Amino acid sequence: MKGVSDDPKRAFVLDTSVLMHDPTCIFRFDEHDIHIPMIVLEELDAGKKGMSESARNARQVSRFLDELLQGANKDEIDNGLELPAGIRPNGAAKERSGRLFFQTRPAAAPAASHTLSGQIADNTILAIALALQAEQPDSTVALVSKDINLRIKATVLGVHAEDYYNDKTLDDLDVLFTGADELPADFWESHAKDMDSWQEDGRTLYRITGPEAGGWRCRQFLYSADDSGFEAMVQSVEEPTAVIELVDDFRQERHNVWGITARNREQNFALNLLMRPEVDFITILGAAGTGKTLLALAAGLAQTLDTKRYREIIMTRVTVPLGEDIGFLPGSEEEKMEPWMGALMDNLEVLTQSDEGGDWGRAATQDLVRSRIKIRSMNFMRGRTFLNR
Repeated sequence: MKGVSDDPKRAFVLDTSVLMHDPTCIFRFDEHDIHIPMIVLEELDAGKKGMSESARNARQVSRFLDELLQGANKDEIDNGLELPAGIRPNGAAKERSGRLFFQTRPAAAPAASHTLSGQIADNTILAIALALQAEQPDSTVALVSKDINLRIKATVLGVHAEDYYNDKTLDDLDVLFTGADELPADFWESHAKDMDSWQEDGRTLYRITGPEAGGWRCRQFLYSADDSGFEAMVQSVEEPTAVIELVDDFRQERHNVWGITARNREQNFALNLLMRPEVDFITILGAAGTGKTLLALAAGLAQTLDTKRYREIIMTRVTVPLGEDIGFLPGSEEEKMEPWMGALMDNLEVLTQSDEGGDWGRAATQDLVRSRIKIRSMNFMRGRTFLNR
C-alpha cells in the first residue's frame, strides 16, 4: 500500500498482520475506506497477550478502535466511522478522510468463495473481500496483508492484494527538524545594522535583531555555506532578538575529544552539544555508521577522565532482541547486559587503541576506562537519580 492518496477512492480490507505490524495503519489510508472483518478483531484479542512487539501493537490497535467507537451508535457504525483527516507532509490538512467499517453482518458467499476450505481465518477474510467486491462493483477493493500466502490466494481468486509499505518511509521527513539552518546569502547585510558582539569567558557572542532571529530555537545551530566557515549556536531567543555564540571547531586536531575529531559539520555540532554540561539532554539521529555512539562515548570519557566533570559513565540500552530471544542469561546485571552492549564495546575499543606504553599501557588504559563505565539495564532505570554521572 503506497501512494494511495493519488488514486480514485478505494476500499481496503485489512488483515490482522497489518494491524499487528503497524497499529497506526488505520490512519494512513487518506480518503479511502477501511474494512476490518470480525475475525480480525478475534485474532487481535488472541494475540494481545505477552511482551512482544506484536502483542503491544495488538493492544494499541484495540485502544485506537475503542477511542473511535466512543459515543458511536449502531447506525453510525453501520455507515462507517469517520477517520481523522490528518496532516500532509507539507503541514497542510488533508482535504478528505475515509471511513472505518466493521463487518456487522454475515458476508454473502460469492461463487469463488466456495473454493475456500474450512473455517480458516485467512479464508474468512478472503470471503469478506470477495463479498465486498461483489457489493461494490464500481469500486476497487484491495486486500492489504503482510502474509504473502494470503496475497497469493487473493490474487488467484481475483481480489487485488497489496503488501503494506507505509511504515517503511517517514511521511514527515521534510518537516523533521534537523537542528541546524543555513543562513541566507544576504544575512549579514540585512542584520549587521542592529548587531552587537562581545567576548565572554573566552567565547564570541552576537546579539542579532531581525525577522530571521525571531524564528530560531534555543540550541539550534546556524552556518554559512560560503567560504567563511561561520558556525554558531543559538543561546537564547527573545523575539525578535537572539543571542548566538560561535562554536568550537572540533575538526581540528588541537580540539580533538579523546583522540576523536569531527569529520563533517554535523559531527562538529554534535560534539559542541556533548561537551557542554549545561545541556542536560541530547538526542542524535542518524544512519548507522555516522558516529553517534563514538562521539557520545568520546565526550563522556573526556569529561570523566580528563576534566573530572563527572565521576562515571552509565551506559544502557533497551533489551529488545532482533530475532528469537536466547532466553535466560546468567551472572550479575552487568554480565547479563554485555551481549546487548556489543556496539558500545566496539566503539570503546576504538577509543582505547593506543601505541603508547605497548600492550601493558593499552591494557591499563582499558582497565581504567572500564572502571569508570557502569552498564545498567533500562528496565531498572525508573526513579534513579544521577549525581555527576
